[in-house]
Amino acid sequence: MDDHRLGFKSFDDETDSEQLDVEGALPDWLSGTLYRNGPGRFHVGNSALTHWFDGFSLLRRFEIDSGEIEYSSRFLDTEAYRGARKGELRYPEFGTNPEWGLFDRLKNLMGGSLTDNASITVRHRNGEYRALTETNREIAFDPADLSTLGEREASVGTTGTLAHDHYDFLQEEWVGLGTRLGRRPGYVLYRDPDDGPAEEITEIERDEPAYIHSFALTDHYAIITEHPFSASPRRFLADRPFAESFRWYPERDTTFLVIDRRTGETVTEPGVPPFFTFHHVDAHERGDDLYVDLVAFEDYSIVPALTLANLRSRAPDIPDGELRRYRIDLDTGRAEGRTIFGGGIEFPTTHYAEANLHPYQFCYGVGKEPKSFNDRLHKIDVERGSDDEWQEEEIHPGEPLFVPRPGGEQEDDGVLLSVALDTDEERSCVLVFDATEFEEIARAYLPHVVPFDFHGAFYAEDEEPTPSMS
Repeated sequence: MDDHRLGFKSFDDETDSEQLDVEGALPDWLSGTLYRNGPGRFHVGNSALTHWFDGFSLLRRFEIDSGEIEYSSRFLDTEAYRGARKGELRYPEFGTNPEWGLFDRLKNLMGGSLTDNASITVRHRNGEYRALTETNREIAFDPADLSTLGEREASVGTTGTLAHDHYDFLQEEWVGLGTRLGRRPGYVLYRDPDDGPAEEITEIERDEPAYIHSFALTDHYAIITEHPFSASPRRFLADRPFAESFRWYPERDTTFLVIDRRTGETVTEPGVPPFFTFHHVDAHERGDDLYVDLVAFEDYSIVPALTLANLRSRAPDIPDGELRRYRIDLDTGRAEGRTIFGGGIEFPTTHYAEANLHPYQFCYGVGKEPKSFNDRLHKIDVERGSDDEWQEEEIHPGEPLFVPRPGGEQEDDGVLLSVALDTDEERSCVLVFDATEFEEIARAYLPHVVPFDFHGAFYAEDEEPTPSMS
C-alpha cells in the first residue's frame, strides 16, 4: 500500500558505511559524493515537534565511484540535538517553541538564543564542509565520516542568514542575505569572496521584515522578493512559534527590491499582486530588463500546510506552486509576471554552474497529485513551455540534483540524482536519471527508510568543490 507517511517517521539508526546494490548502470564519468541534509528526528522526549522544518538534522552521504554507491548517515551533533536526546527542547525551532518566559523570548529576539539545528542544506566554504539553516550558526562536519567538527562564525552579524545563498563563479564570491529581527530590523546583503573576509553590501531597514527563504542574483543586481508575510519585532515576544509570528497581509503587494551589488543602492522597488515563494530558480539581465523565475504560491498557506499533522495525514492538503517568470523594467520601475508552468512544482533545480545569473533552458523539480505528497519529477523547458514528467507508482522522489557530464556541450547533458521513498519496498533509494532523455538509468536501495530530505550538493571527484544549487 502506498503510504508516504513512512517518510515522516523519526529515524533512529545511523549508518557508518554500507555498499548499496546498484540496479542498472551508472555512467563511467559519474564520480564524486552526494551530500543530502534534512530532518531525521521529529520528537523531543515524549513530545512531538510541530513542523517539518523542526526536525533535527540528519546528514546523508552517497559516494559514487566506478559504478558503485557507498552510503552513510549521521545526525549532526549540535546543542539542539543533544538537548532532544535528553528530552529538552533547547531552542525555538520553526514551528515549535520551548516553554520560555518573556526574558528568554527577548534574549532570543536580540540574537542570543538561536538554534544550531542546521538541517536545510550543505556548503563548502573556507575549505570546510558545513551544514546550514536559517540562523547564523553554521556547523562544520567531516566529509568522510559526517562527524561534527563544531560551530563556525556566520559571515555577518544578523539574527539569521538564508541557507539559500548564491555563488558567482566569475567573481568567485558568495552573495548572501541576512535578516535582523531585533534592533534595526530589516535585511543585510553581503558578499563573501573566496580570497578575503565577508563584507556588507547594504542594510535595508524594515519595520516589519518578511519571512524570506531565498533570493535572486544577476551579474549586477540582487533581487529580494518581499512578499507580505511579515512580522513586527514585538510579535516575536509573544508566546508563539517563529512561523506563527508572521502574518499574511493580502491587501499588500509583493515587492521586488532590486539592489545594485556593487554600490548597495536600491535601484527600484516594483510591486505586483501578492504571492508567496520559498524558492527562486534563476534570474538574469537582458538590456534594461531583469527576469526573475521562482515558484509562486497564491498566499502563505503552504507554510501551515507543512505541519507534521497535515503531512502525516493519508491525504495531505498541500497547495501547488507554479513556475512563474517576472520581468522587471529598470527604466519604468514596473514588473509583470507570467506563468511558465502551472502544473505544480517545488524544489526547483537547474544546471547551476551554467544557469545561475544567466538565461537557461531547463528546470527540474518535484510535483504531485492533489491530496498527495511528492510523487513525480518534472523537466520543464522554459523556452518552449513544455514539460516532461516521470512517475512510478509508490515512489516519492526528492529534490532532483543535476550533475553535468564533463565536457558536455548542451545544458541538459548529465544526470539527475534524487533520493526517493519506495513505499512498496519500505525503503529509500537513490534514483539516477539521464537528464537529456529524462529516463531512469539506475537505482540503489538503502537498507531502510530515511525521512524525506530538503537540499544538498554534489561534489565531483578531483575537482574543486563548487555549488550545484542555490
